[in-house]
Amino acid sequence: QEQVRKSMLTLGKQQPDRVLAMCQDYLLKHPKVKLQKTLKADLCFYVKSTPWVRTIISLASDEMTRSKEVIPDWQKAASNILVAVGNKHINDIMEEILSKFQPGLLPHFFVVQTLANLSDSNVYGMVPFLNAILGTMLPMLSMAKQDNIKWVFSSALCHFSDSILEYLANLDKAPDPTVRKDTFSSEIYAAFDILFNNWLQSRESKLRLTVAEAVGSMCHLMASDKLEEQIPKLIPAILSLYKKNNEHYVISKSLCQILDASVSMGSRVLETQLDSLLFALHQQVSAPVDYSNPPTVKNHNEVLRSFSLLANSFPDRLVMFVLQKLENSNERSRMGSLAVLRHLINSSTSTMESKKLLILASIRQPMADHGNKVKKRVVQVISAMAHHGYLELEGGELLVRFIVQHCALPDTYQKPTDPEEVTNEALRTICDNTLHLLTTTVGRLADVLWPKLLYYLTPSQYSNATTPLCKSLIVLGNKKKNNQDLCTFVCSLVCLGVFQVNAAFPFSSRGHGAPSLSLLLILSINIHPNTEILWEKEIPPLLSIFLYRCVGVTLQQCFNKELAKKQLQEILLTARHNDAVEREGVAMSVGLCANSHLEGTLAKLEEFGKSDAFKKSPSIFNLLKERNDVEVEKVKSTLILCYGQVALNAPPEKILTRIDQDILRCISKHFNTKDLTMKLSLIQSVGLIARAITECVKKQGFVFSRKQELITVMLDFIKAEAADSLRTPVRHLVMTTCANLMYPSSSINLFITQVHTKAWYPCVLAPEVLSFPSVLSLTVSNMVSFHNLGALLGRLTPRCSDPHPTVRTAAMDCIYSLLYIQLRYEGFALNYKDEGVDSLLLLKDRLDKPDHTVLYKTCSDLTKVMSKRLPQQQLTTLVFMLFEGLVDSQANCCRASSVILNTLLKNRGGGLQELVHTHTHTHTHTHTYRLRHSPLLQLLINSIIINTHLLYWNTKHSACLYMTCGLKELLLNGQSQEPAVSLFPQLFSCLTVRLGASVGVSAPKDNNTKHTAVVHVAGWASFVSLKLMKSKWLDEVMKRLDEDKAWDAMKELNTHVTGITLLARAMAKHAGPRLPAIVECLCPSLNNIYESQRITVTAFFSELLNHHVVTELMLIDVLMNNMMERISDPCCAVRMLAVRGLGNIAVGSPEKVNKYAKELLAAMSSGMEEKDDPGNLTAESFFHYVEKSKLFLKHIQTHITLTAPFGSVLIQENDEIRCASIHLMGNLSKFGSGEPVFKDQIHNVLVSLLLHLVDPNPQVVKACKYSMRVCAPVVGSEQITAMFQNHLLDDKSLHYGEFINDLTKYLIQDFPGMLNFYHISVIQFFKSHWAEVRAGAAMFIGMTATHSNFAPRREH
Repeated sequence: QEQVRKSMLTLGKQQPDRVLAMCQDYLLKHPKVKLQKTLKADLCFYVKSTPWVRTIISLASDEMTRSKEVIPDWQKAASNILVAVGNKHINDIMEEILSKFQPGLLPHFFVVQTLANLSDSNVYGMVPFLNAILGTMLPMLSMAKQDNIKWVFSSALCHFSDSILEYLANLDKAPDPTVRKDTFSSEIYAAFDILFNNWLQSRESKLRLTVAEAVGSMCHLMASDKLEEQIPKLIPAILSLYKKNNEHYVISKSLCQILDASVSMGSRVLETQLDSLLFALHQQVSAPVDYSNPPTVKNHNEVLRSFSLLANSFPDRLVMFVLQKLENSNERSRMGSLAVLRHLINSSTSTMESKKLLILASIRQPMADHGNKVKKRVVQVISAMAHHGYLELEGGELLVRFIVQHCALPDTYQKPTDPEEVTNEALRTICDNTLHLLTTTVGRLADVLWPKLLYYLTPSQYSNATTPLCKSLIVLGNKKKNNQDLCTFVCSLVCLGVFQVNAAFPFSSRGHGAPSLSLLLILSINIHPNTEILWEKEIPPLLSIFLYRCVGVTLQQCFNKELAKKQLQEILLTARHNDAVEREGVAMSVGLCANSHLEGTLAKLEEFGKSDAFKKSPSIFNLLKERNDVEVEKVKSTLILCYGQVALNAPPEKILTRIDQDILRCISKHFNTKDLTMKLSLIQSVGLIARAITECVKKQGFVFSRKQELITVMLDFIKAEAADSLRTPVRHLVMTTCANLMYPSSSINLFITQVHTKAWYPCVLAPEVLSFPSVLSLTVSNMVSFHNLGALLGRLTPRCSDPHPTVRTAAMDCIYSLLYIQLRYEGFALNYKDEGVDSLLLLKDRLDKPDHTVLYKTCSDLTKVMSKRLPQQQLTTLVFMLFEGLVDSQANCCRASSVILNTLLKNRGGGLQELVHTHTHTHTHTHTYRLRHSPLLQLLINSIIINTHLLYWNTKHSACLYMTCGLKELLLNGQSQEPAVSLFPQLFSCLTVRLGASVGVSAPKDNNTKHTAVVHVAGWASFVSLKLMKSKWLDEVMKRLDEDKAWDAMKELNTHVTGITLLARAMAKHAGPRLPAIVECLCPSLNNIYESQRITVTAFFSELLNHHVVTELMLIDVLMNNMMERISDPCCAVRMLAVRGLGNIAVGSPEKVNKYAKELLAAMSSGMEEKDDPGNLTAESFFHYVEKSKLFLKHIQTHITLTAPFGSVLIQENDEIRCASIHLMGNLSKFGSGEPVFKDQIHNVLVSLLLHLVDPNPQVVKACKYSMRVCAPVVGSEQITAMFQNHLLDDKSLHYGEFINDLTKYLIQDFPGMLNFYHISVIQFFKSHWAEVRAGAAMFIGMTATHSNFAPRREH
C-alpha cells in the first residue's frame, strides 16, 4: 500500500487533475475506502485547476461532517486535506468551513479542529478571519457540555492566540499591517474568563492541561489591566496544577507564557507571587531529567526560561534565592540550583554582571561536595562562567584548578548500578572536554591558562591529568607562538624532566607520552633558541630509526619464516633509498631479523640484489640516465649496509662461515665505486663485519684471510680524498673502520703510516684523534721498528691543550698507548708496566681543567716522560713536527708546541747539537730559492716570536739566548727581508721587550766547562734590534739613534730607560705610521709579572705621549689608559715613568689636557701618597711636569681638591719636593680663590706653611713666603692678609717669633673655631726631621695657648 501511495503521489505531481479525478471517481464508487493514505497534502498542493479545488473541498468537507459522531481516522484524513488545500486556497476553504460554523449551533468537532490547524499552517491567511470566528465562537463556549468539545475549543483558542502573536510579531510580512493586539483583546478576555473560571477546574486531566496551555497563550493578548487583575488568581491556580497532573511540561510552558506577559507589561503584583513561584520552580528544576523522555527535557527548559524572566525583574532576590539553595546539602536541590545558576549566567549576562564576585565566592561551597553528580553540574557552571569573563577575576584560578583536579581522577573500575550515577571516568571525561573547550573557544582565557596550566604538570597529584593538560597547552602554545609571545614562560628543568619521564612510559596515565612530546616541541624554544631547529632535524631521524628497530625486533620474534620473508621484501621495496636515515633503518631492521632467520634473510637479500630495482630503466636518448644511476646507487648502498648489519646481528656460531662466501662476495664487487654514498656504505659495512668478527673470535678460532685486502681498500679510499679538504666523512669513517680491523694487530704499521702524512695538519686532526686509542692499544708482534713514533707524538702532544676536553683526553690516551707500543718494540713483555708511562694516567686528570697554565705545565711534564722513552733516531722527526705545531690554528696548541719544544730541548738538546750546523746550512744556502717562495721562513720567525714571549718567565735560561741568536741568523740572511717586514710590529715589540728583560742578565754557563760564556746578553738583543731596524724606511730613525748613542744606552742597566726614551722619540718623529701596530703588540707586556719588561714598555709609552703624533694616530686613549693603570704599579720606577707620561700630555697634546684633567689629578694625587716610594720619585716627577706646563694649570681650576695630599708631601725630606709642592700651592690659588673648597684647603695646610718658614732650606722658605702672599686673600681675614703681604717678602728677613705672636692673635680673633684643628695639625711636626720646625711647632702651641685665654672672641 505504501508503494502504491508513493506512486500515486509521484504521478500526481505531474498530472494532478487526472490523478485527483481518478481518486474521486474511485471514492464515489467505494465510499468505505479510507482517505488518509490515498489523498495527502502533497498531492493537493499541486492542484491548480479551480474546479478541481472546489470539488476536493466539497468532497473532503462532506466526508468530514457526514457523521455526527467523531470518527478520528476517517474524519482526520478529510480535515488534513482541507488544511493542505487551505495553504493555497484559504478563501475557498473558509467559505466551506464557515458554512458549517453557524452561530447558535455547536459545530462538528473536526470543523473546530480544522480551523485550529489552519491557523497554524497558514497564519497570514487565517488571522484576518479570526476576529469573526472568535465572535461566533464565544456564545458556543457556554453551550459546550461535553469534555471533548471543551477540549477542541480550548485547543482552537490556544492555536488562534499563537497565530495572532506570530502575525503581530511579523507585521512587516503580513498582508494587513493595521492589525493590532487590542483588536482581539475583548474576545480573548471573554474566552479566558470562561476557560479559567469554569473549565480549568475540570476533573479530566487532559482538558485541564489544554485549558492551561490556552490560558498561557491568551495572556499575551489580554489588556494589561485585565491581566493585572487576574495574576493573583492565575499564578496560584497554574501552580496548583503541578500537584494534580503527572505531566508538567504544558503547565511549565503556560506558566512561562504568563510570566513573560506579566514581565513585559511591568506587572506590580507579580512580586507578591515571587516566593511561591521560586519555590515551585525550584522544585521543578530539581527534578531529575530523563533525556530519553522529551517532555521532561522540555519541562526543564521551560522552568529555566521562567527563572531567566524573573531575573530580569527581580535579579537580587532571585540570585540570593539560588545562592542560598546552593548551601543546601541536599543533592537534588543543589543540582537544581546549579542548573539555574548556569542558565542565568548564559542568558542574563547584563543582569548578572554586578553579581560576578558574589557568584565566584558562593560557587566554592558546591565545589567541596563529594558527589560526582554535583561536581558534574559545577563543571558545567564553570564552563558557563568561563565564557562570560568570570575566570579572569580574582578567585578564577580556583575554578581552573577544580577542572584540572577532576581531570586527574582515578578510575573506579565499577559499573554503576544507578543509571543516573556519574562515575569518575564520566566526570573526568567531562572535565577533559571542558578544559579543551575553554582552550579552543574562549580566546580571552589564553592569558589565564598560559602559563598557569604548566604548573600542574609537575605535582604528582595531577599526573593523571597530564594528557588533557598537554593537549590544551599545545593549543595555547601554538597561539602564543603564532603571536610571538611564547617567551612569557621559561621552561624549567623540572618540566623538562617530567616530559622525559612521560616519554619513557608513553602509555601510562592515559597515554601521556605523545602529548608530552608534542608540548615539549612547542616549548623547545624556551629550553634553548636552537632546540626547535635541532628537534626538526634530529627527532624525525631518531623516530624513523626507532620504528625500523621495532620492526626488526618484531620480525626477530616471529616464528613464521614465510611471513618474515614477505615483510623483508616489503621493507626493501617500499623504503626511500635516497634518504640516508631510511637506509640506516632498513639495514638495522634486516640485521635484527637475521638474528633469528639468517638463511632466509641472506636469501632474500640475494634475491633483492638481482631484482629489477637494480636495473637501470632505459630512457629516450639516455636523457634520464644520470637520475636513474643515482637512484640505483642509493639502492645498492642500502643493500651493502644490510649485509653489514646482518654480520653484526647474526648468531656468532653461524655467521663466520657465511662472511666470505655470502657477505663479502656480495659487497666486494662494489669496491671500485666512485659514488660517495656507496663508498661510505662500504666503509661502514666493512667496519660492522670487523666488529662482528672481533666478537666471534673471542669464543672460537677464525682466520680472517681477507683482512689485509680490506685494509688496503680502506686506505685507497683515503688516498683518493682531496688534500685541500681533510675533514671529510670518508677519512673519519675509515679511521673507525680500520680500528675495528686491527684485531689482531698485524696491520697496524701500514695503517699508522697512512695516518702520518704531511697533509694531515694538527688543526684538522681533532676528529681523527678520537679514533686513535682503540687502534694504538693493540698487541704488537712480528715488527722490527716503530719508525712513525716521533711523527705521531709530534702530531698528538700539542692536542693535549686543545680547547675541546674530549680531544685532550683522547690525545693523552693515544700517547700512553704509543709509548707502550714502543716498549713492546724494545722487547718488553706484554704485562710489563713502566712507572713513567703509567704516570701519564695521573696527568690525564689535569686535562679536565681549562686553566692554560695547568695545561702547559701538564704538557711540560708529559714531555719529560716522553723524552725518556723516545729513541734517538725519532728525536729529529719529533722536533720538526713540533715546529709545524707552532703555527697551529689553535693558539693553545701553538703555545703547547713551544712548551714541549723547550722542555724537549732542555732534556734531549745535547743529541741535536751536531745537527744544528747542518740544518742551518741547508736552509740558508741549499734551499735559498725555496725559502724565498715558501712560508717556512715566516713560520720560523713566527715560532721565535711566540717562544720569545713564552720564555719571559725564565730569562736566564739558555733557550732565550738561543732564540735571539736564531733570529739574528735569520735576519742576516738576505732572503728574510720580506717576511721580516711583514712581521715588523711583532718583531719590534718582541725584541724591545726581550732587550728590557736582558739588561743586567749574565749569559748561561756552558754545560761542559761549567763557566759562564763571554756573551753580552743585552748586547745580542740590541744587535738583533739594530739589524731589524736597518730598512730603507727606517734610515732616519737609525740616524737619530746613532747620533744620540741610543744603542749603547739601551744595553746598560743604569741608562736603559734613557735609551728606550730615545728610541721612542725617534720612532714618534720618523716612523709614526708604524706605531699603532707596535703599541698593540706592546700592550700585553704591561701586565707581565716581571718589572724589567714593564719598565721598558712604560718608558716607551711615556715618551710617545710627549709627541702629538699619538693624537693624530688616535692612540692617545690607549696610552693614557695604560699610564693611569701603571700609577698603581708595585714597581716605583714604573710609577715614576707613568706619572712622567701623564705629565707629557701637556706638551704632546695640550688640547687633550682638559679632557683628562680629572683622571690625571686623581691618579697623580693617589700616586703621591704611596708610602713605599723611596725618595718619593712619583711626587717629584709630578711637580716637575706640572710646573713645566702653565697651560696645564689653566685647566685644573675645577679640581681644587688636588691640594688635599699636600700635607703629606710637605713633611718629605726631599727639598725639591717640598719646594715644588709649596710653589704649586701658590699657583693653584690663582685659579681657586673663588672656591669655598679651596679656602678650606688653605686652612688645612696653613700650619704647615707657617712652620716651613723656618725650614733649613732657603728655597723652601722662599717658596713658603711666595705661596702665603698669593694665598692671603683666600684666608678670609684682612689683618692676616696684610701681615702676609707686608712681612713675607722674598728679599726681606723675618723675625719669626714676633710674626707668630701677632699671627696667633689674629687667628684666635678671626677663626676661634679652627684652634683645635690647628693644634692637631701642629702635633705631627713634633716628630719632624728638622729641629727648627719642631721648635716652631712648640712656639705655635705656646702662643695660641697664651693668647686664647685673654683675647676677645669674635662672634660668628
